[in-house]
Amino acid sequence: MTKVIISGGGTGGHIYPAIAIANALKEINPSIEILFVGAEGKMEMEKVPKAGYQIIGLPIAGINRSNLLANLSFPRKLIASLSEARSIIKDFKPDVAVGVGGYASGPLLLAASMMGVPYLIQEQNSYAGITNKLLARKAQKICVAYPKMDTFFDAEKIKMTGNPVRKDILEVKSKRDEALKHFGLEATKKTVLVIGGSQGARTINESIDAGLTNLVGAGYQVVWQTGKLYIERAKTTANVFKGQVYVSDFIYEMDLAYAVADVVVSRAGALSVSELCLAAKPSILVPLPTAAEDHQTMNAMSLVNNDAAILVKDIAARESLVKATIDLLQDASKQEVLSKNIHQLAKPEAAKEIANEVLKLIGKN
Repeated sequence: MTKVIISGGGTGGHIYPAIAIANALKEINPSIEILFVGAEGKMEMEKVPKAGYQIIGLPIAGINRSNLLANLSFPRKLIASLSEARSIIKDFKPDVAVGVGGYASGPLLLAASMMGVPYLIQEQNSYAGITNKLLARKAQKICVAYPKMDTFFDAEKIKMTGNPVRKDILEVKSKRDEALKHFGLEATKKTVLVIGGSQGARTINESIDAGLTNLVGAGYQVVWQTGKLYIERAKTTANVFKGQVYVSDFIYEMDLAYAVADVVVSRAGALSVSELCLAAKPSILVPLPTAAEDHQTMNAMSLVNNDAAILVKDIAARESLVKATIDLLQDASKQEVLSKNIHQLAKPEAAKEIANEVLKLIGKN
């Protein structure tokens, strides 16, 4: 029986591509046994079992860049995680390992290289993360979503695949009626979808909160994913606009959210950008300025430079985000241009291509 370990996590941007790869592997060969390895206490420990897969958590933690003293326990956690990763590999006996980024993939792939297990890295962003850069030297294959990644990786190992996303995103056009019913919205009004990633986005939330009266007053309705930290405040604001604003801390039915959206306001994480390309939605991107190496701005600019999205800087969002959103909602021709151009950047077969690369490594081994 073929066995695959998939490691990584910390945010939805790492977890959902990992699950998409696992699902693609299962489609190719239903008998494949898949084990996930993540970080204890992180969201993958909840999301992966919900997707039907087993996961083991390591005690690893990321480097805290804002509080150096918080990193004193990092060496101990790394050593413990590496030891546990070796035990997991010894027990599970994988044919190949896959790393999707995030610090959780570090100990597992390091152990894999020490124990002779071939591995593939999937880099989602336009600027490679520190974990993937460190692990790339021993990787057999590196699947990427953006051009010019030979700046970070050996060009001979690179395969341009795009980012894997949830399969249901591919079929959003046929789901609008179902989506309207699910969110309790009106078919005659245009809808704004506001998403800040799995953790929420403070600047986006505060900007929408302050401008919600203007959005609804202009005749639009809103689906607003807030994240856990902002949900109670958002509910208080949205309560005035019953039937016109749907608020949730987390939206599991993202296919329906995209289906109902005429315009999307979003951060520019790699997963969000890839989903927006597949869903072909006119989008306003507000990159997270504190993202490592400012990679979200680079992700956003890959669209903006192709006239495939509008950029609003985080620092300007509170003043200009809602106005930019209303302007786009009122400009049908601009929506059409953005939708057409963003869809041309989509990679609908990414998960399948990566799964095939994973299986090729087993053959080579």
